[in-house]
Amino acid sequence: MATPILRLGTRGSPLALVQARMVRARLCAAHGWDEDAVEIVIITTTGDRVQDRALAEIGGKALWTKELDRALDAGEIDCAVHSMKDVETIRPVRLMIAAMLPRADVRDRLIGAASIAALRQGAVIGTSSPRRAAQMRRLRPDLRIMLFRGNVDTRLAKLAAGEVDATLLASAGLDRLGRADVGVAIPNEVMLPAPAQGAVGIECLADATRIRDWIAAIDDLPTHACVAMERAMLAALGADCHSPVAALATITASGIAMRAELLTEDGSEHVSGEAAGGIGDVGVAHDLARDLIERAPPAVRRLFTLSLDG
Repeated sequence: MATPILRLGTRGSPLALVQARMVRARLCAAHGWDEDAVEIVIITTTGDRVQDRALAEIGGKALWTKELDRALDAGEIDCAVHSMKDVETIRPVRLMIAAMLPRADVRDRLIGAASIAALRQGAVIGTSSPRRAAQMRRLRPDLRIMLFRGNVDTRLAKLAAGEVDATLLASAGLDRLGRADVGVAIPNEVMLPAPAQGAVGIECLADATRIRDWIAAIDDLPTHACVAMERAMLAALGADCHSPVAALATITASGIAMRAELLTEDGSEHVSGEAAGGIGDVGVAHDLARDLIERAPPAVRRLFTLSLDG
């Protein structure tokens, strides 16, 4: 067996491992390596260990990344694979997202009912996402929300056991796990997805030039541009894991366009908008953030802190 060239750090959930294998396959194809040239190293995160509380209560998105960051700093791994929607908006300057894989289906999928309208009156929806909870309550104020955490299998098992009437999962994750037939995709016009949903990123130390170049060879530029724009809007809004915010950027014939929505926690008030400009122009994200905050009801505005620095 060849000595591994790269040690690829990942969480140990089934989806995380599938995504790590996707990254390994692309690296090997790009560089002509054998599969055993990339070693997959499982790192257990706090987010994986603590399943009975909302992330916002116990440290936010850093619970998915801090152990991987430590492993990078300690030289235990050379790069880390992330679901980009789980990565904090502001990252340490010593780290960089060197590549993103082509984005998968960004839509949410409803599991347990044929449609949102088909849910019974007062139905219980299992989710740990403030965005999904707020959007569902906006569409159906009668719905009740129950905290629902765990990997895909865990959530589907809870649903099958009757703990809730329905749940929401990302289409991208279900598809990657070979479960394209599970649930019903919700159009983006009905429920705009989370910023960076469907994107997988590979992070390394910023000064690790050789490793960074290896990883950059598999970067999907359209995905990277769109996700960077969505994350720039989050940063401008001062949004965190508590914030009910949705956004989607897309490449157009003339550049990039982005739609976004901010909501109150109970979905009773919201504001939405869109902006367009050149690819890589962070001003698009800033303009949209400013427009949303200026038009937002006070109950929405209080959840965000507009900052257009950087």
